[in-house]
Amino acid sequence: MSKTLFDIVSDFPYHEEEPVRFAETLKSYHAFKVQGIDATLGYIPNTLVQSITWPKDHWMIDSAAISLINPPDNAASTRTRIIHDALNRMIETGYTNILKGWRNERFPVYGPGGDVILEIERSASALFGIVTSGVQMLCYVKDAKDGIRLWIAKRSMQKQTYPGMLDCTAAGALSVGESPRSAMILEATEEASIGREVIESGMRYVGAISYFHMKESSIALGTDGVSTAVLLPEVEYLYELQLDEGVVPRPKDSEVEDFRLWNMDQVLDALGRGVFKPNSAVVVIDFFIRHGVISPETEPMYEEIIRRLHRRLPFPTAVWSI
Repeated sequence: MSKTLFDIVSDFPYHEEEPVRFAETLKSYHAFKVQGIDATLGYIPNTLVQSITWPKDHWMIDSAAISLINPPDNAASTRTRIIHDALNRMIETGYTNILKGWRNERFPVYGPGGDVILEIERSASALFGIVTSGVQMLCYVKDAKDGIRLWIAKRSMQKQTYPGMLDCTAAGALSVGESPRSAMILEATEEASIGREVIESGMRYVGAISYFHMKESSIALGTDGVSTAVLLPEVEYLYELQLDEGVVPRPKDSEVEDFRLWNMDQVLDALGRGVFKPNSAVVVIDFFIRHGVISPETEPMYEEIIRRLHRRLPFPTAVWSI
């Protein structure tokens, strides 16, 4: 079944529009909190909360929330260690996908003031439903004859997530301590073999999008065999780079299988067939809106799509000067 553009961006329900579905959805999760910090930091599936032991000297659990008890030293490193201990118990209980995807790469969890209050191993971040951030760049060529054509990457079949699916020209997650611009330059040189001088002179920051995705995953399979979607609230910092005809992205590492230069119709067809990685599909849609390929005249849900690409997330996020 072909996906509409609205299908792609309308995943997690809005409280204002679907209060019943919103409430029913959240019944399957515990809010993830830290004692003394006035914010929900993510959502953990109930099946996971019920599957492992949460030591009472570090955790408080009620019917709606699971809270990490703030350690005496009030240190992010101590909270991170407590999280790490919980991950070990998850792995011992059978959540082995965490270990399979382990990268020794941590994602930051931000407090209301924008400071990092703890860190979570990347492969387990989805289980806590925290906000993750990333960078994505679309490279394109433009001429009078063919108009805009996009350089689309096909992910390697060896990728731990979304193997073989289509992607933006270069993309990556923002780990602790990385800025969006430096991360984007690194990803573009490592994944697409684009010269650093070409990137730094032509790369243009075009804004950020925020959205809320639900992903059915075996990693959230509980002891009763019932699967609960993991929640993926994300912020993506977006860049564009117009390339000359002679500049061709080429795979440099094991992340990308190949690149193909596609016109707008080819890309739209791929979006409809659902073969783009979800957080890349929304970036492509945003590109099309920005360049007038998608407009109020061509898309009846135009305004709603824009709103859902800039969703106000109910969690603290980082603030970057870009």
